[in-house]
Amino acid sequence: MGGHFGNLERVRHVITYSLSPFEQRAFPNYFTKGIPNVWRRFRSQVFRVAPPFVLAYVVYIWGNEEFERLKRKNAADFENDE
Repeated sequence: MGGHFGNLERVRHVITYSLSPFEQRAFPNYFTKGIPNVWRRFRSQVFRVAPPFVLAYVVYIWGNEEFERLKRKNAADFENDE
């Protein structure tokens, strides 16, 4: 009655191929092609990605400093108090 899980339905006209994990290489050309490719991609995108992050960081730092400055009381407003 029924099949095992994974063989519950028969699919026709679909061909699947697989390669044994023992025949695959885990990191083929990792050092010869992988690292230079990462460096090439980084170089091509750094000027597109970095400026918004730098701008956001500068605005964040300025906002925190301005908040701390505005949080303090102005001593000149209280000179004539008794």
